Amino acid sequence: MTRRVVITGLGVVAPGGIGVKAYWDMLTAGRSATRTITHFDAAPFRSRVAAECDFDPEAAGLDPQEIRRLDRAAQFSVVSAREALADSGVEPDTYDSTRIGTTLGNAVGCTTSLEREYLVVSNGARKWTVDHEYAVPDLYRHFVPSSMAGELAWTAGAEGPAAMVSTGCTSGLDALGHATELIREGSVDMVVAGATEAPITPITSACFDAIHATTPRNDDPEHASRPFDRTRNGLVLGEGAATLILEELESARRRGAHIYAEIAGFASRCNAHHMTGLKPDGREMAEAIDVALAEARMNPSDVDYINAHGSSTRMNDRHETAAFKRSLGHHAYTTPVSSIKSMIGHSLGAIGGLEAAACALAMEHGVLPPTANLHERDPDCDLDYVPLHAREQRTDAVVSVGSGFGGFQTALVLARPERSGR
Repeated sequence: MTRRVVITGLGVVAPGGIGVKAYWDMLTAGRSATRTITHFDAAPFRSRVAAECDFDPEAAGLDPQEIRRLDRAAQFSVVSAREALADSGVEPDTYDSTRIGTTLGNAVGCTTSLEREYLVVSNGARKWTVDHEYAVPDLYRHFVPSSMAGELAWTAGAEGPAAMVSTGCTSGLDALGHATELIREGSVDMVVAGATEAPITPITSACFDAIHATTPRNDDPEHASRPFDRTRNGLVLGEGAATLILEELESARRRGAHIYAEIAGFASRCNAHHMTGLKPDGREMAEAIDVALAEARMNPSDVDYINAHGSSTRMNDRHETAAFKRSLGHHAYTTPVSSIKSMIGHSLGAIGGLEAAACALAMEHGVLPPTANLHERDPDCDLDYVPLHAREQRTDAVVSVGSGFGGFQTALVLARPERSGR
């Protein structure tokens, strides 16, 4: 019999909201957290807006040594993990630590610290030969992204399998998928599964400027991210982290844990087509949705809500709209779809975790977060995108999708345990 996997704890660090309650309040209010970049002087860049976290590591409970040792992305991960563990009611000391695993999704590693420290060892980029005498002791940690997965494991006291998943913008969803498989196959009974990213740096901005992926709408930051809107012209970078505690269903029930949702299905595909280009028919994303639903033993008509990738680029929004129609058929026209990137931007490897947390909260509270800033719908995007305002609606089955540079396409199905086909 296949072991079933449920979510029993949530923790969030996000633009506009540190902690799950603040995050959910912001999303349901339809409030955008995007603004002019403050992390560095963005004046020379084409796109100068981002969704930044108002994050004070000391106020968030990190001690001076953690603040010095950890990259900003690692700080986000540790803080969200502590909240998720507390929310789950798990006492790691009462568990066999070798039966607790960790997975962490991330796309661009410790970019914040690497860029800062490069400027130090190169004397402000004036020296071609860098001087290691000026390097901080933790520079190697910043160079190796897996160090963040190690920090997550230490935070949880987890001595089971630990993995860093880096598949671009689908990293967060893929980390949850990997965690689910670890529990299903019996390798562990619990996984502290998360995703984190702190990419708002000059080098990241330069990379996205080079391919014109980010919006140049610098005069109106709050409304710059507008998925599915006719006037959209690029994504807005974001940052943040989410951690989800995943457990085997019967184990969670025995300890009386609160269950947000079951991870009923997961699938990923790659279009093997282009680094940034997407085929207009959405076939690969549709296949991922189809396989994830089949794994959940659900029909397309069972889907109550879709959390879209919704990056606010013309290519993506049309691609996934086509994918939803291809997979769900006529039911796509009666299924609410929304993109929270309209409010918290696109945090690359972290966004899948943040979106999964939002889906669990939508099921918990019977409220669908809106697509903010959607005033003029693109004629090619003709589904119900829950524009501007949150909507009260019970949801028993949710699909969350991700699409990443390199052609990655991922679908995750969340369901109430009593409704899952499993």
